[in-house]
Amino acid sequence: MAKKTSTDDPLAPVTLAVGQEELLLDRAVAQVVAAARAADSDTDVRDLTPDALQPGTLAELVSPSLFAERKVVVVRAAQDLSADTVKDVKAYLDAPAEEITLVLLHAGGAKGKGLLDAARKAGAREVACPKMTKPADRLAFVRAEFRTVGRSATPEACQSLVDAIGSDLRELASACAQLAADVDGTIDEAVVARYYTGRAEATGFEVADLAVTGRTAEALERLRWALAVGQPLPGITFALASGVRAIGKLATAPRGARPGDLARELGMPPWKIDRVRQQMRGWSGDGVAAALRAVAEADAAVKGAGADPAYALEKAVVTIARAARSRR
Repeated sequence: MAKKTSTDDPLAPVTLAVGQEELLLDRAVAQVVAAARAADSDTDVRDLTPDALQPGTLAELVSPSLFAERKVVVVRAAQDLSADTVKDVKAYLDAPAEEITLVLLHAGGAKGKGLLDAARKAGAREVACPKMTKPADRLAFVRAEFRTVGRSATPEACQSLVDAIGSDLRELASACAQLAADVDGTIDEAVVARYYTGRAEATGFEVADLAVTGRTAEALERLRWALAVGQPLPGITFALASGVRAIGKLATAPRGARPGDLARELGMPPWKIDRVRQQMRGWSGDGVAAALRAVAEADAAVKGAGADPAYALEKAVVTIARAARSRR
């Protein structure tokens, strides 16, 4: 899933991994280390945090070895390096040492941007490791995981897996690996349900699907179960908001447009367009507005503005389910 720019050689003198997604950052490091050890099994790996990299430390680490050993120096959270250490790193970028691979992990953004710019100017190999905050990003990640291991998974299966696991990329990657190892043939929605049914039944997205189709009692039952098994409250409000917004987007989209065109315009896969069309039958414009207000209130309560977040979520679910019948 991580995107590479410049050279694709993991043994480039400098690799710059930019972003805040820990799994992708760790994979960027692991790729460099694996390549180095494939070239020299005795490769020395130094993995350092900013507090361990004091002025002068880098010069010691990259100084020529008596035995000319290959070395990988990993600097985590490079945006937090002290000004003096940044000077050392910039000086090294101008003249990297042979048999040394420097890996800089940088969060991106304004902090430490001077070092980021210097590494790019020096021609560092760059790997993008962005935080995957959007469901569409996590869906693309799951698809890429299956492609990487040469397995076929249906769009519905990928979506079900994201709905079941949630936003933790490590868990998503682990689930993809497990399914790829344990299941023969195409991985479909039934397979995902068989392996992850207990979790899928307790996710915010199932609560949302029930609520937006007006099934109040079932939605509340699933919500209470999700709360009982410790589903993160912000994830539930996110799912509710996503469900209502999808209906609002499709309701205001041009009538008669093809699913493929709508998918591109609205940022949804075509199969989801069909699902949302079925969900939106009882909705009105006022209903969408009321539901969005309810979700906003629940989100504020979950984030500390309310004394009883669980009650706020229940209230939002009831409001959404009623809004789903506002045209009837």
